[in-house]
Amino acid sequence: MIELRPFADLGGENHGWLNAKHHFSFANYYDPARMHWGNLRVWNDDIIAPHTGFPPHPHRDMEIITYVREGAISHEDSLGNKGRTVAGDVQVMSAGTGIAHSEYNREDEETRIFQIWILPTRTGDAPSWGTKPFPKGERSGRFVTLASGYEGDGDALPIRTNARVVGATLKAGESAEYALGADRKGYLVPASGEVEIEGVRARARDGIAISDVETLRITALADSEIVLVDAA
Repeated sequence: MIELRPFADLGGENHGWLNAKHHFSFANYYDPARMHWGNLRVWNDDIIAPHTGFPPHPHRDMEIITYVREGAISHEDSLGNKGRTVAGDVQVMSAGTGIAHSEYNREDEETRIFQIWILPTRTGDAPSWGTKPFPKGERSGRFVTLASGYEGDGDALPIRTNARVVGATLKAGESAEYALGADRKGYLVPASGEVEIEGVRARARDGIAISDVETLRITALADSEIVLVDAA
């Protein structure tokens, strides 16, 4: 099954400082048919105005992955971690037994992020945070694992769940394959460009929900930047 979820059909709300679109039920947006996709619980498409952001707030028992599409996000948390994650890079916060954090756009331009929440496989661990650069050139023409709950996934940021977050950049006309597995669920969003999977076309910021597919073949119809969650 490959189901297109057009960006125009997503729920969300424009708060002025934050223009948020939700691929799954979140905050004031509720759709019982879009509560989760496997253990993927949240995929928010956020545009944060310059010099604004999320003040300190708590989380627990969630793996929170932030993919920065444009601009940069500045993080501080109750563990004393501080960091700035720029476009193309990724940060991971394992909320564990509880953590409070803030996320601000301290830039002079809009910051655009995907924020992805995945339910943890285990609970009771201490919280943690980390960030890592993933140069787009190293993802050219192929998928690279950005965050993973599996050993042996190279330099991927660790998450405490049976899932992977992968990314690729494809030039128009290029294709890339990803071995998903028929027992897995995939959710793919082009951060930019336009792609096609088995005759289904998705433009930038559309979602594609995937199941019962052994191997995905993604073809770029325009230069594209792609993010995919491989969920249990």
